Amino acid sequence: MKETPLSNCERDFLLKAIQEKKRLDGRQTYDYRKLKIMFGTDFGCCFVELGKTRVMAQVSCELVAPKESRPNEGIMFFNIELSPMASPAFEQGRQSELSVKLNRQLERCLRNSKCIDLESLCVVSGEKVWQIRVDVHTLNHDGNLMDAASITAIAALCHFRRPDVGIQGDEVTVYSPNERDPIPLSIYHMPISVSFAFFQQGTYLLVDPCEREERVMDGLLMIAMNKHREICSIQSSGGIMLLKEQVMRCSKIASVKVSEITKLITKALENDKTARKAGGKCGFAESMPQERITALKMEETPVEMTDATEQANDIDRTVEVPPQISQSPVVPIPGMGHVGQGLQNNWGIEEDDLDEEDSDNKETTMEVEEKRQAEGDVVELSDSDSEEDEVVILQPEATGGVQKNTSTSSHLKGPAASKKRHRK
Repeated sequence: MKETPLSNCERDFLLKAIQEKKRLDGRQTYDYRKLKIMFGTDFGCCFVELGKTRVMAQVSCELVAPKESRPNEGIMFFNIELSPMASPAFEQGRQSELSVKLNRQLERCLRNSKCIDLESLCVVSGEKVWQIRVDVHTLNHDGNLMDAASITAIAALCHFRRPDVGIQGDEVTVYSPNERDPIPLSIYHMPISVSFAFFQQGTYLLVDPCEREERVMDGLLMIAMNKHREICSIQSSGGIMLLKEQVMRCSKIASVKVSEITKLITKALENDKTARKAGGKCGFAESMPQERITALKMEETPVEMTDATEQANDIDRTVEVPPQISQSPVVPIPGMGHVGQGLQNNWGIEEDDLDEEDSDNKETTMEVEEKRQAEGDVVELSDSDSEEDEVVILQPEATGGVQKNTSTSSHLKGPAASKKRHRK
């Protein structure tokens, strides 16, 4: 499914806001979104929230044969999965251009930077080595997936513990965690990626772009650096020309952001280690009561509850008791009314008045018919099979003769009116 393109109004609004140094979420130009790092129950499971962007990483290991070119080194494998759950634009079971780009950048950031001692993963030279596999899953996409993926992957690698191994001759024994304590990986440094978005051919710069800002940007610069200010990898995309001063400026900003994120990762690892030693809740057991597993959640709002009972009692005393029968609604427009069960008729005419008028009309009609029949001038001959009734009226003329005339009158039978022919 293709993502919905931005309208011209949205694009112009975003670009104008960037020119005025304003962002949609209220951040400044060089501000990062709120970052949270959580660890799962098992070693090597890590969750990272970067604003509304959520990424999960799981590290696993197995014994495999080493590469022929490097028989004394272990193997590192990275895999990034863009799930349709994260964004409707991602398709299941199909690698997109973004997925390949993120996978290559993550390999440059972590594997090519030699942040992990691969020789320590060797069990038997040329025969068995540890293969470390890092699976990164996107849970929600709101921009800057590369930074979130790099933070999640390095935090999961620092949190991971591999099983201990014993060698007796040609026999290799893998001990369970109950038999021997797992061994952490040997990590030299923690490279972290920082992304910079450029707008209007490099005129404006933003740190940590969100999803809408990424769709209107002209170019992207990703710098992977550790806390020692060593650049591990750098990549520019978008086809814009950057000056040397711009790249140096971005590297200085990245060094500050990397040092802050590294401290946050170290503190999260220490807290998890302390909780596990104390036997307290950690991982999912700690996340479930606080409802931190869901992708999108609302922040808790503090509410003052000290005088809640007294205020509720005061409201109960002052409030008026609602009427048992609802009043008739007031119709503001003349000529309209509302009649319903339990409501007063507001048509201006009561039902009793209507009944009296109907009875008066019936009495007047009956009196007229009786008067005509008493005079003997009207003889009514009705035929039930025909719609028309013949009425013969005998009326003497002034000359004494009899003149016949045919006229049409209306005779009401029930609710419908039928035509009649009269003869004089």
